[in-house]
Amino acid sequence: MARKKQDRAKKAAQPEPIAAEAPAAAAAAAAVAAAVTAAAAPAGFPVVGIGASAGGLAAFEAFFSALPADSDPGMAFVLVQHLAPDHKSILADLVKRYTRMEVFEVQDGMRVRPNCAYIIPPNCDMAFLNGGLQLLEPAAPRGQRLPIDFFFRSLAQDQHERAICIVLSGTGSDGTLGLRAIKGEGGMAMAQTLESTEYDGMPRSAIATGLVDFVLPPAEMPAHLIAYATHAFGKLPRTTSILPTKAENTLKRIFVLVRAQTGHDFSLYKSNTINRRIERRMAVHQIESLDGYVRYLQQTPAEVDALFRDFLIGVTSFFRNPDAFAVLEKQVIPQLFSGKVVGSVMRVWAPGCSTGEEAYSIAMLIQEHMEAIKRSFKVQIFATDIDSQAIAVARADLYPASVATDISPERLNRFFAQEPDGSAYRVHKAVRDMLVFSDQDVIKDPPFSKLDLISCRNLLIYMGEKLQKKSFPCSIMR
Repeated sequence: MARKKQDRAKKAAQPEPIAAEAPAAAAAAAAVAAAVTAAAAPAGFPVVGIGASAGGLAAFEAFFSALPADSDPGMAFVLVQHLAPDHKSILADLVKRYTRMEVFEVQDGMRVRPNCAYIIPPNCDMAFLNGGLQLLEPAAPRGQRLPIDFFFRSLAQDQHERAICIVLSGTGSDGTLGLRAIKGEGGMAMAQTLESTEYDGMPRSAIATGLVDFVLPPAEMPAHLIAYATHAFGKLPRTTSILPTKAENTLKRIFVLVRAQTGHDFSLYKSNTINRRIERRMAVHQIESLDGYVRYLQQTPAEVDALFRDFLIGVTSFFRNPDAFAVLEKQVIPQLFSGKVVGSVMRVWAPGCSTGEEAYSIAMLIQEHMEAIKRSFKVQIFATDIDSQAIAVARADLYPASVATDISPERLNRFFAQEPDGSAYRVHKAVRDMLVFSDQDVIKDPPFSKLDLISCRNLLIYMGEKLQKKSFPCSIMR
């Protein structure tokens, strides 16, 4: 079926490309305006990363065939396809036949413009940096490369809420970790419906995260994509007609609905993060006003759960912020063990552990230190989160192969075992046995006691000052 579609694509007449004249993208747009002010989104344009592997040509054809023929989409598209190093891509030629946009095979340092499509060349990894595309020599051996994750993660770091990702047909799980990163920065995610794929591994893995905003056949994606971008980024500056007091009360009703259904209160979390997530959900459903969104939440319990999950999304990875982990390794952990009697218990708490990467990273550092000083201790690391789905991932101790980009080769060999098909890594039992994962809400559940270390960076960054003080009174830290 894919071959027939490719043949049709080759025979199709090629339209005359129309040059885009919009300026280059800003490195990172300002955050979406707070809901209480209803201000418009900042200047700039969204960048859409699209990843595919086996069966991807047919999906790309269906997607670009469905773009409007008489108007520009107002965004840039960057296509990342799995290719053999010596295989010339026909993707650029195919896409040119189905779009009025200019289509480029990427050259190193190429600036990204709206209403253009950019194709990754063979035998390259590609990253988004300061509004441009950088090409790198692949570091991983053939068969273990995950170029989609690599690109999506760089797109998230550079474009934040203006990053959009689409996962199309393909085997394996490439794109899943990058999708998590984009959602963590407030971006949007789409995945192809499983029944419309030739190979459903990549979309299935993406959908299993529970973070995908739209699951659609490729031909239906452009309409939803353009509607979302128009709502989220195409608003003209305007003065709100809603008084701040009324808007604040409306937000409180949203918090009440979330708390009533989930049992968790987000009213004291940092407002900029919460407001951006609400704005994004409103854009997904094309809802113009906060009052309209409240009504939608009241009528749609599934949307309450979706908003709750959006509130929980954070950015996490193994050894995230290496400088902080270097301080932990060189200064903090040696002090923790100083004066401890061999065989005694070391107790650590990692609240807000999400899918477990930070907690496992701490466990690896502790194991390395015990081996270095040739002394053995019983280590208990309590890793908690209010997100039961994230805790389930952490308990499974199985992570996509793309986590290799966050872990040194030495630690990867020492603390992980690769699955037989090469698609994932499992944490070694010696490290896994240090950790106890559980659901917990630090706002209302009692804290752990007799602790040597609390690692709460991934939690406190989302809390307002009042909630920080409430969650961690000085008595806990003594």
